[in-house]
Amino acid sequence: MTSADPDLATTRISQEAIERRNHWISEIVKISGAFGDDSSRVEKELADEVDGDGAPALLDHLRLCGAIPESYGHDTSEEKLYSKYTDALLALAFRSLGLQALVLTERADSADVEVVASDYSFVADAKAFRLSRTAKNQKDFKIQAMDNWKHGKKYAVLVAPLYQLPNRSSQIYLQAVVRDVCILSYAHMSLLVAYAQVAGQNAAQATLLTILKSISRLNPTKDSVTYWRAVNDAMLEVGDEMAQLWQIEREASAESLAVSKEEALRFLAEERERIMRMSHDEAIKMLVRVRKLDSREQQIAKVVDSVLLELRGS
Repeated sequence: MTSADPDLATTRISQEAIERRNHWISEIVKISGAFGDDSSRVEKELADEVDGDGAPALLDHLRLCGAIPESYGHDTSEEKLYSKYTDALLALAFRSLGLQALVLTERADSADVEVVASDYSFVADAKAFRLSRTAKNQKDFKIQAMDNWKHGKKYAVLVAPLYQLPNRSSQIYLQAVVRDVCILSYAHMSLLVAYAQVAGQNAAQATLLTILKSISRLNPTKDSVTYWRAVNDAMLEVGDEMAQLWQIEREASAESLAVSKEEALRFLAEERERIMRMSHDEAIKMLVRVRKLDSREQQIAKVVDSVLLELRGS
């Protein structure tokens, strides 16, 4: 794999990017626990890293963050903290464009990131999915919820892995246009970050606003081609510098998916081998743990008879 081009950010996924990814997968496991405190710690450590290593580090994260590690259990503290990691990463990406961005960790029923520019503002959310995910459900993208979470702002931005977004007709595109929710991929965010480095923050901000406005002007349709053509044209029309970066990001996007697939398949192969080497007793204990029999028994034991039937007038 090639290393970064110093003039045009990262051309492909470097070994350093893969090592950075592996470090953060392990780091999230280490610091997961007290959810509120840990999310703040992840945000600070991530910001410190990007401050120290610059835009190439941010691009490394953006290109590989869309896949939730298969090593994380479902609904575990690691998986929840990974979601906060992607939110913090998204906020850093917007800040690299010169925008003010805040990760909201305490509010329920709200978007996770709030962004303010000099003359417009919006809310944003980052989505990540397991590569082993078997079905795309439009409810996973929460387009309607994003609209409800604007709280007076005109726009909302939802960022998801490119390979998890529908390639054909989908209700999410119709909903996005109707509700002024702009769906972008991490690849598009990487392009904006890289463009800010070569053309300046003002140019990157203007490009983002052009994208938001172009989605608002679309006729409502489920057609993915119409939607993504509007997004891509809004970016490519800014000039040759973006066109050069576009080719780089196309290569990086394909390579990042290959890296993520290899990471996931390696874990599953190692897990299969670990299970095959288990003794009979170890396998039974693991099955009991996976089925959460102990915790389910404890919950059943806590259920007590209701006093509602005893309530009546004097």
